[in-house]
This record gives sequence, structure tokens and C-alpha cells, in this order.
Amino acid sequence: MSRILIIDDEVQICESIKLILDFEGYGVEYSSSALTGLEKVRTEQFDVLLLDIQMPDMNGFEVLAKVKAELPFLNVIIISAFGNIQNAIQATKLGAYDFLEKPIDREKLLITVRNAFEQSSLKKENEEMKQTLSESNEIVGTSKALKNVLSLIDKVSLTDVRVLITGENGTGKELVARAIHKKSLRKEKPFVEVNCAAIPNDLIESELFGHEKGSFTGALQQRIGKFELADKGTIFLDEIGDMSLQAQAKVLRAIEDGKIQRVGGTKSIAVDVRIISATNKNLPDEISKGNFREDLYHRLNVIPITVPPLRERLEDIPLLVKHFASEIAEKHKKITPHFSDDALSLLQNLKWAGNIRELRNIIERIIILIGQREITGKDIEFLIPYQKEDAENIVDLTNSFQDFKGKAERAFIIKQLEANHWNISKTADTLNIQRSHLYNKMKKYTIEKGKP
Repeated sequence: MSRILIIDDEVQICESIKLILDFEGYGVEYSSSALTGLEKVRTEQFDVLLLDIQMPDMNGFEVLAKVKAELPFLNVIIISAFGNIQNAIQATKLGAYDFLEKPIDREKLLITVRNAFEQSSLKKENEEMKQTLSESNEIVGTSKALKNVLSLIDKVSLTDVRVLITGENGTGKELVARAIHKKSLRKEKPFVEVNCAAIPNDLIESELFGHEKGSFTGALQQRIGKFELADKGTIFLDEIGDMSLQAQAKVLRAIEDGKIQRVGGTKSIAVDVRIISATNKNLPDEISKGNFREDLYHRLNVIPITVPPLRERLEDIPLLVKHFASEIAEKHKKITPHFSDDALSLLQNLKWAGNIRELRNIIERIIILIGQREITGKDIEFLIPYQKEDAENIVDLTNSFQDFKGKAERAFIIKQLEANHWNISKTADTLNIQRSHLYNKMKKYTIEKGKP
């Protein structure tokens, strides 16, 4: 739930605003003292602050200056009966998100609060991305195929040229887009991601360009679109091959004019955004089928970057395994394991249809189920869903998810029994189950000492 704090010495004003926002599902608190309110801001977590100017113990401008110095991501909306230009200018200079005059208009309040919350969330996400070159956002590898991609990132980052990233699912196209933004002159501004495949066709235009109140059924209030939210920053159109032709036409116009129009609106709004797009589809094929606009394709494909599949950079697997193992072990508070050469060789002999995403999932599975400092090939054979029989033929070891789970559990129990020299009591303690439960499992999976 989004949390909002109101600081205003007029309790009736606080109560009336709280009533409006409570009805919309926000969590609202208020303070009639500037000093008390400032302390709440410092000790609790709020998403938006509504702040009066004229208060007896400290004026709103003083509070605003302290809040922005200490909590730069907290958006502050000034509310005041003294709505003159001087106050608005001073509030803006001190970092206020917006300025509302009393008496407060309900619709304007709701729109301003919603937009302030969305922008604050974007700022937090982008700062986290910028500050924490977090391992999950790091591009790992030294293969020639990957070095070519990194070289292109360095060359295009400092320009505003549009980039089209292609590659299979799970190869890391989003990481490439984020890396370009992070190295660009727009790095201090928002990075706004839109997954075109996850948004229904009848809503994609509203998501991208916003809409006006009443423009269609369910449009109960004005909405700011992703292009406006990304102004001065970067918009990443992921899976753009799944975008409807109607939305494609509007994106093309936004590129050509540098302006957008909200759904149901008549006003043109100037936007300054860099567009990076990505797809796992072959767009020339989609053009020939009539599913994608050729003119938009040429606009987006100024600089093409193809992210190689993992099977074309198998030499990067040891580095990726080490990277994921450290990250996942820390996340789950587990021992960071070392993978033996035969374990790494086994992983390098797989085809990796799911690419890096699949590799990460399997490393997480191994760390959670094995929990040892040294991981060998024998340890992980039963956790790998398929093996490479020859260069062209991958045989799936499981016909169903349940079948795979059964095989994995059987192999894991045998491993623990061997580690405890087939002592049933010790093995049951290790597995944290009753002896009778272990016997039932052994019977279910036909597990006997000395038999495979």
C-alpha cells in the first residue's frame, strides 16, 4: 500500500484530504505540527508528502529543504491557501514536485498524488540501478561474442541514436538496454521499461501515451503514459514485435514529431526520450507477414545489437556460474559453493535452450538442494533436466514436471543415505523428517542399499 503523510496545522484540512485518499486505497497519516511531521518523515517510510507552507513551529519551505536534503526520492506536494507565483517558484526551486492551492480540488489532488508516486518509484528504481551495479544487472563474460556486444554498447551509449536489440529469450537483452542507459548522458534521468507482450492490445496505447478522463470505459481519471514518464530519459520497448499495428503507428509519429497525444486528448505534448527496443522475433519476417511496419523497423533499427545465445559463448559458463553462485548464496543465506571442473564441464555440455535465465535457475536449484562447499558433477546430475547425447540431439530426462521431481527426490535421498552410511535415523535427522516418513519414501522409490 502506498503511504502518504500530510503535514498541516489545520486538522480539518488534514481530515478532509485523508478521507479522499483513504477512499482511493492509500495509507494516510497526518501531523498538525511541522516538527512532529518532520520526525515522522525521518523515522518512517512514506511515498508522498503533502506539505502546508504557513505553520507556527516551522514553515513549509524549511521542512521542504530538510526533506529534500535527507530524502531526495520523497516527492513533496506543497498545499497552500497562498497560491501566488512567488511561493510556487520558491517551492519548485527547493525541489517540490507540485503546488496545489487550497481549497483542494479532489480530481487534481488524486492525479497529482498518483503521478508523484509513480515518478518517485521510477527515481528509486533508477538510482538503485545506478548505485548498485548489482550482480543481477551485471553483464558477465569474456567470450569474443560477448566482447563484440560490449564494444557496441560503449560506442552507442554517449549518443541518442535508437538501438534495436535482438536475441533469443533469456539472453540478457534487458541488461544490454540498461547498460546503454547507464553509460549514457541520460543516466541521471528515468529508465522506463515497457513489456509490450505483457500488455493487452486494447491497453497498450494508454500505457505508452496515457489517456484523458472519460476517454474510454474505465478511464475514471487522467493517466500519464510511459513516454511522458521517460521524458529526458530512456524508454525501453521490450518485445516490440508483439506491439499492435495501431500502437506502432503512434510510436512512429512520436519518433517523427517528438510529440505524443494522450488517448482521448487533443493536446500535443513534447517529449524528449531515447528509444531502445528489443525483440526475440525476426522483424523482417514479421514485416513480410504484415505484422510489423517496415517504416517503424527502419526508424528503430539504426544500430542493431544481437545478443548471442549461451550455446555460442560456452566459455563464459564458469564465470557465470561463479557469479550466480555468489549472488544466490547471499540471497538465500547459504554457503557459496565451489563448482568442480567436472561439474562445470557437465554444464558446458548442455545446449541451454533457455539461455542465461535457465542457467541461473539451475544454479539456484543446485545451491538450495545440495548445500555443500564443493559441488561435483555427480552431485548435480540428477538436478539437470536434460543431457547432451550428441551435438544435435538433446534428450529430455523427464516427461513431466512431477516425474522430474520424483527422480530428483529419489537421487537426493540416496545421496543422503550414502553420506550417513545408510543409517536411517541419522539420514532422517539430516532430512528433518520422521523415520517412518523416510521408510515410506524408500519404499515408494524402491531404494535399497547396494541396488541402483
